[in-house]
Amino acid sequence: MQTLIKKIRLYLNMSQLEFAELLSVTFATVNRWENGHTEPNKPAQSKMYNLCKEKSVPVYDMTLEGIAEVSARIKLETDRILLYHGSKSGIKGSIEPKSRKQCDFGRGFYMGTDPNQALTLICDYDKSKFYIVSIAAGTLAHLDVSADIDWAMLVAYNRGRMEKIKGTSFYNKYRDMAADTDLIIGSIADDRMFYVIDNFFIGNVTDSALIHSLSALQLGRQYVTVSKKGCDAVRIESEITFSYLERLYMKEAAEKNRAKGISLANDISKKYRREGKYFDEILDEARAGGKDERTRIKAL
Repeated sequence: MQTLIKKIRLYLNMSQLEFAELLSVTFATVNRWENGHTEPNKPAQSKMYNLCKEKSVPVYDMTLEGIAEVSARIKLETDRILLYHGSKSGIKGSIEPKSRKQCDFGRGFYMGTDPNQALTLICDYDKSKFYIVSIAAGTLAHLDVSADIDWAMLVAYNRGRMEKIKGTSFYNKYRDMAADTDLIIGSIADDRMFYVIDNFFIGNVTDSALIHSLSALQLGRQYVTVSKKGCDAVRIESEITFSYLERLYMKEAAEKNRAKGISLANDISKKYRREGKYFDEILDEARAGGKDERTRIKAL
């Protein structure tokens, strides 16, 4: 946190003494913070939060800058990709595919190309940790899912939304899609996309609106290792613990992203409300042995 405090003070164009006076602490206290000898407690960070809000200090952007600076210092072999992972309580022991079963791509170890997604997941947890990781993806059997109806249906299968058509060829297609793979790659269903896809599942938007939302939101990509071999190919490059102040700003960023997603989804749903099919219609067609959905979607 010492670097962040100094960035905030310099952004405000203040000396350590001036900054200390605004926070009702001593010059020596600010000096110790910036030298990393001590860290401000929660009440001090709350005061800092109020000050930063009053002065419009871009603390969240500073946090992202810090992540980018650490990332830039990491030197990787040419076969490795840099990614980000958020953990609510930190990684203990070896990396394993042990997330909740009903995640987007099933049980696995989730990483993403966009740090914002990982930050959103951990902002509410005091003991959370943020990881910069790398993976040697070229050594793994992988499935790369495009941002289309196959992505949505694979997510639907893994979230348990297709159980009423269990046993059909349509169901089996998505059950078996990631068989014998170590790594699944696809769009991230972050807070913005979660609203859209959930509305698709409950019948408020069509598949056409969903696909256009996927394109418009320009989501990052997530890499999910679903086997031991896949997890063994992951390496932790750096571990970062965020302060109470930073997590307050992460919550704000998450709420803003969610609001933007809802607004965009509503606009897209209105525009494409007469195009495509609803989720229940797709399942009913699959249960009745209807035409192949992939062919139909390509014609949109």
